[in-house]
Amino acid sequence: MSVRLKLALSYTGFLMVAGVMLLAAVWVFLLRYVPERALIVPGSTDTPIHDLFPVRSNLLHVFAPRAAAVLAFLLLFGLVGGWLLAGRMLAPLTRITGATRMATNGSLSHRIRLPGRNDEFRELADAFDTMLARLEAHVAEQQRFAANASHELRTPLATSKALLDVARTDPDHDAGEVIDRLHAVNTRAINLTEALLVLSRANQRSFTREPVDLSLLVEDATETLLPLADKRGVTIETSGDITPTIGSQALLLQLTTNLVHNAIVHNLPDQGTVWINTSVLPKTVMLTVENTGQELTPELASTLTEPFQRGTERVHADHPGVGLGLAIVKTITHAHDGTLTLTPRSAGGIRVTVELPATAPYVPPPATNKACC
Repeated sequence: MSVRLKLALSYTGFLMVAGVMLLAAVWVFLLRYVPERALIVPGSTDTPIHDLFPVRSNLLHVFAPRAAAVLAFLLLFGLVGGWLLAGRMLAPLTRITGATRMATNGSLSHRIRLPGRNDEFRELADAFDTMLARLEAHVAEQQRFAANASHELRTPLATSKALLDVARTDPDHDAGEVIDRLHAVNTRAINLTEALLVLSRANQRSFTREPVDLSLLVEDATETLLPLADKRGVTIETSGDITPTIGSQALLLQLTTNLVHNAIVHNLPDQGTVWINTSVLPKTVMLTVENTGQELTPELASTLTEPFQRGTERVHADHPGVGLGLAIVKTITHAHDGTLTLTPRSAGGIRVTVELPATAPYVPPPATNKACC
């Protein structure tokens, strides 16, 4: 049976029960207050009384058919009224079902936009519209990502093919130069593939969570990237407290390294500065990486976390990367239930803030001295 029929039968059954109870109450009332027999006075008042009339027995013959008629009316009224009322109540659900079928067929742009008061159906329709909007945005983002990834992977492969064609058609060409260029192109392809794997792993949240101290990860990332900073004339300044959180140490180290690397590469040509700070809030820990550089608009800063987003500086830099640095940072942050904020600095450059859930710092158990027997 359909839900509409079930509701109609439920309304009818409730109405019938209420009718039976009402008629039973009337019948009890009549039995209590109507006498068993009544005096009959034939003719005028001057005629003497000669008989008694049985009232209750006649009452049953009069009441029973009328009660049955009332119940039949209530049955018919309940079925018709319940069917119409159930259809009216389930009309919003029909619209939601239609939108679900359209989404199943691939149309994610349709919205229910249910009018009326803010009841349960309205909340369900609004939640479904929100889900469709997020799903549409996610699908569009995945399509853009797939197209960009295909383009980025195609570029080194096409370059390698061109170099091999040159080496094959021109035997006198310097083989060492071709090998060096192939090595550089292959290295870039490997880096891009590894970045895509990290991005996929973070998206799937397929990692083991363990206690992590962000301040220690900052030290590791800074020590690793210090030669690059010296080469580019960038000064790194670190400060802050112990910042305990929980998550994947490898992914959070990747996040920290990407932030520090971006701050070094996308900096002033000379005498640039990178500030790294870790701090503890009541419920979260915060990692802030700030650098000098060219001025950025808030609109441009909001797009830097998109995969393969490159500005002019990124393309012409001597260390351009693969275009997934901040995209990986965003994905790892969300996988750890954190928030990522990019704010342009008024003096140039950008401030990147990662906020993650805080945990109590890990305290190793005290060492116990066991007596040797």
